[in-house]
Amino acid sequence: MNTSFPGRWIGGVTLVLGPVVLCAGYLLRHVSTVTALTPQQQAWAEAQPFAAYGQLLAYTSEPALLTLSYAVFALGALLLFPAFIALARCVGGQLAFWGAALLVAGLFARLYFAGADQTAFQLTEVLGLDRATDAVMKEYVDISYGPWRVPAWASAGQYAGSLLLAIAAWRAGVFGTARSVMVLLAGGTWMGVLKSASIADALVTGLLCVALLPMGARVLRARPPAPTGRSKLLSW
Repeated sequence: MNTSFPGRWIGGVTLVLGPVVLCAGYLLRHVSTVTALTPQQQAWAEAQPFAAYGQLLAYTSEPALLTLSYAVFALGALLLFPAFIALARCVGGQLAFWGAALLVAGLFARLYFAGADQTAFQLTEVLGLDRATDAVMKEYVDISYGPWRVPAWASAGQYAGSLLLAIAAWRAGVFGTARSVMVLLAGGTWMGVLKSASIADALVTGLLCVALLPMGARVLRARPPAPTGRSKLLSW
């Protein structure tokens, strides 16, 4: 790779760390919620129309643990910004760069949602759980969509971008069918404010680790794979 952004070291390190940290964030969000809530509280939270009820309740029970899990998740999204740019540079072509641009827009939306999450959590400190929950849920749609719905539109970039980048990587022969599908599946995870995570979310993001870590290692060794042409239908 040449010296253009993100470069060898930033690109390689974030290709390795980005998906791993995001996967850890999904896992921590799931574990922290299970740890913070009793079985009765979990049953109550699952019966609510939005996951936000359970997340706010979990925060009041284990604020430090919930804060850690949300912070790791946000850090993973931040690290994936240069990682996706580095992947697009390895793949090459306009389709890859459009995919990476849309994925980065989705990451920006995740950081907006992270700010909304933190604000909601801090409201429980000031107003108490019941009043904070009432306030957040009363304005939940406007909070989630953001000003002029810009974050909501940006969040759609994750789904479209992962599709375009996966197709571009497959067409270029940088990824085979298996790894292209892994990128596509990882791009289908949820977006939004105060969402609960599951083991399935962590597993799907683990597939992104499988796809990107070898690429990151090659970039760090200054040996990124050169596009070779369209991969076979059944290929790695």
